[in-house]
Amino acid sequence: MPVIECDEAAARERLEAEGVSVQSGNTDHEQWRADHGRATAVAYDGKVVVQGQDTARLEALLRGESGGRVHAYFDGASRGNPGPAAVGYVLVDDSGIVAEGGETIGTATNNQAEYDALIRAVEVARDYGFDELRIRGDSELIVKQVRGEWNTNDPELREKRVRVRELLTGFDDWHIEHVPREINDRADELANDALDDD
Repeated sequence: MPVIECDEAAARERLEAEGVSVQSGNTDHEQWRADHGRATAVAYDGKVVVQGQDTARLEALLRGESGGRVHAYFDGASRGNPGPAAVGYVLVDDSGIVAEGGETIGTATNNQAEYDALIRAVEVARDYGFDELRIRGDSELIVKQVRGEWNTNDPELREKRVRVRELLTGFDDWHIEHVPREINDRADELANDALDDD
């Protein structure tokens, strides 16, 4: 559960400027509450606590950080191909891990899960306001399709590739590369942990 030390009034203004609805707190100690996606921010004197799932987007809005370069690692997992599936992602900048997460996505093939993990990583990098994105994944198929080196005959994968490319237009600069599985182990671990916890 992330705790963001900040001026809670300024944090509220940032959320409202981004169109997030902010309500009164539920107790005398709560300054305000805001729901965004599957996460909730609760403001207290001098801090905001973020809880729930998918907290990275809300954290980024609250911190008001933008610009710079981030490295995004992504991995998808499917048990059964198709079968129960999950995604994992890690964002790292010069100061260390910015955000990471893993979540189940229902039933999918491994390639669909890989694409969903990439989409999730790019969305979180966008929400944090980074200008430059360096993407790393251990799926050669996904990397080469996103680069345009390989085509796909699968209509669903083609749609996901289009979605990734649309998201990438929001960055000043981006690059995607294939890396060995051991370089991508944290994203893999997060995806598999999400499946194990489901």
